[in-house]
Amino acid sequence: MARQRMHNRRAGRGATSTGASWISYSDMMAALVLIFVLILCLSLHSYMTMLEEKSQELETQRALVIAKEAEVDKIIIQLDAQQATLDAQNAALILAQNDLTTAQDELAAAQVVLTSQQDELDKANAALASREKELIILQGELANKQIALDAATEVLASQKQAMAEQAEKIDTMVGLRTQIVSDLSQTLANSGLRATVDATTGDIVLESAVFFEFNSYKLSEEGQALLDRFLPAYMSVLLDSEYRDYLGEIIIEGHTDNVGEYMSNLDLSQNRAQTVVKYCLTTTSLSAQQRELLRTLIVPKGKSYTDPVYNADGTVNAERSRRVEFKFSLRDAEMIAEMNRILQKMETE
Repeated sequence: MARQRMHNRRAGRGATSTGASWISYSDMMAALVLIFVLILCLSLHSYMTMLEEKSQELETQRALVIAKEAEVDKIIIQLDAQQATLDAQNAALILAQNDLTTAQDELAAAQVVLTSQQDELDKANAALASREKELIILQGELANKQIALDAATEVLASQKQAMAEQAEKIDTMVGLRTQIVSDLSQTLANSGLRATVDATTGDIVLESAVFFEFNSYKLSEEGQALLDRFLPAYMSVLLDSEYRDYLGEIIIEGHTDNVGEYMSNLDLSQNRAQTVVKYCLTTTSLSAQQRELLRTLIVPKGKSYTDPVYNADGTVNAERSRRVEFKFSLRDAEMIAEMNRILQKMETE
């Protein structure tokens, strides 16, 4: 292009100034275009170079991206596997959670039952403690009762022994009373006295004698005569040294007929008994020693009309009912008899 401009210059040296100016302008424009083209080429070269670099960098980046994508794919695969594992674990966890919930419900129910059972156990323990206290108290009471029972047993044994001794004594007393009754019957018979002697008690009712008139407590002469015969024989037996230590009382019972009121007859019967007692203590048919002993033993007792004498036809014999009876008791005989009855009752139980 430069050569063309030089040629054109050479060919157009002779042209006019207008043509020369136009040529200069063209050259300048061509130069500018050439510069622009150069710049454009340089720019294009720089761009292409940069583009190639960028392309290389892009390829490098793409390779890195592909590598990263591969890694990401691996990571995704791993994450998928982990997610699957996690899902399985979540499923197992849900099942475990359900099982745990069920177990918690069962535990709560068991806790309720346990609480109820604990309450019952506490009540049972409290009742047991109360029972134990009661048992301790009862054991103490039982021990005290056992001590009392042992003491009572000892006392009972002692009482049984005493009662046995008393029973033996009462047997002796019974035998003694029988012997006294026998001696009385024999002595009275030997004295020619008619008297009814009770074979068991020794009570004596004198026969064929009217001691008192109606409504009177004055002793009749017939009665005095009978007593003078009766008393020495009677007292000779009872006040004998063989029997006197066993004798408790000699009882004179006064009786009336059934005419009149009970209380007036009671006074009358008591007066009759006292009249006979006074006669016994003053009669000379007994010795002074006998009267002295008799004074410590004799007892008057009025019976009113509670025990009249009957005839064979069932009517009251008034004369025979106005009488006195002679009775005796042995020392401690009643007490011994009562103890013997208690002993017999205890033995039957």
